[in-house]
Amino acid sequence: MIAEIGGRRFEWGTRTYVMGIVNVTPDSFSGDGLGTDVEAAVAQGLRMVEEGADMLDVGGESTRPGHVQVSTVEEISRTEAVVRRLAGPANVPISIDTYKQQVAESAIAAGATILNDVWGLSRSPAIADLAASHGCAMVLMHNQDGTDYAGDLLQEIKRFLGAAAARAVSAGVPKEKVILDPGIGFGKTAEHNWEVMRRLHELKELGHPILIGTSRKSFIGKLLDLPVTERLEGTAATVAVGVLRGADIVRVHDVLQMTRVVRAADHMR
Repeated sequence: MIAEIGGRRFEWGTRTYVMGIVNVTPDSFSGDGLGTDVEAAVAQGLRMVEEGADMLDVGGESTRPGHVQVSTVEEISRTEAVVRRLAGPANVPISIDTYKQQVAESAIAAGATILNDVWGLSRSPAIADLAASHGCAMVLMHNQDGTDYAGDLLQEIKRFLGAAAARAVSAGVPKEKVILDPGIGFGKTAEHNWEVMRRLHELKELGHPILIGTSRKSFIGKLLDLPVTERLEGTAATVAVGVLRGADIVRVHDVLQMTRVVRAADHMR
């Protein structure tokens, strides 16, 4: 399955691609938020591309537990200039991490070609129509309020993502441009996250490329009893297993190191 995104060709299933995280927030859980420093964000994004990133994900609102929601105007002010400055020089697709339609519209106008919706169209279904009309790819993530599941965890995630993918495809987004994310760390306990990792291959049954975002997350910290600044090795383990379980994209903070992990894991796969 081949997708043309932002002028780049992605051949899903042939290798794993790396998405670098550019947080323009003051309160990122991982401690890497750059606030309103556009120059620092652009420099970080360009460095990530040099280190091997195949795409960049720009986010202007933290999604950490207990985060304070920001207004649409504030989110646009944080992200628009960064997306615009990266869209040309980076020479890789730029993703906007948002579930708000106006923020997505602003980012597309600035050059974004991927819409990364952390609520999987459950809060702003019209984003699918926006993606279709502009030829954008979509990342649809599983998310929910609370950590209770009525049935089998992976079946519930598959049901949610399957419905979201069907909504995007019916809006006109090509199937190969609809990327599914099981939502590690969102609406799940630490043990849920480990179960998703163990059973990640089951999501391939949905017939879409799979993205995982485990980088520096708390389920790793809880297992290893380590702060967010010391979770590199734990992240590397989850990235390697994710590749072997069928991930097509890994979303990471530490691009240089994780690109090396991905190359080794891809070779083994």
